[in-house]
Amino acid sequence: MGSRRNGRRIPKGVIHVQASFNNTIVTVTDVRGRVVSWSSAGTCGFRGTRRGTPFAAQTAAGNAIRTVVDQGMQRAEVRIKGPGLGRDAALRAIRRSGIVLSFVRDITPMPHNGCRPPKKRRV
Repeated sequence: MGSRRNGRRIPKGVIHVQASFNNTIVTVTDVRGRVVSWSSAGTCGFRGTRRGTPFAAQTAAGNAIRTVVDQGMQRAEVRIKGPGLGRDAALRAIRRSGIVLSFVRDITPMPHNGCRPPKKRRV
């Protein structure tokens, strides 16, 4: 049984950043979509309102990327989702890690016309 850390070499991957107002989750996958590493502001020890801060997002991104850099990742795509405060801070931490980014894409879901509104209240 091989060790969990050095299971396989990953030259290229995808970094998913989900930034909500309450938390920031950073997931690193290989090109096929299998999760290699992940981290969130909550797992980094931030609790309550501090989880939604840019510093917490920066710490979470640094923790998630540190493990994949050891596995040999050099290139990555970044997909950012959500309206949270940690979007820019997480991207800054990813840039600082030394991984070459092929592109950064915003995949925040946008409603085209939204849900149907509820019927008016009868009195």
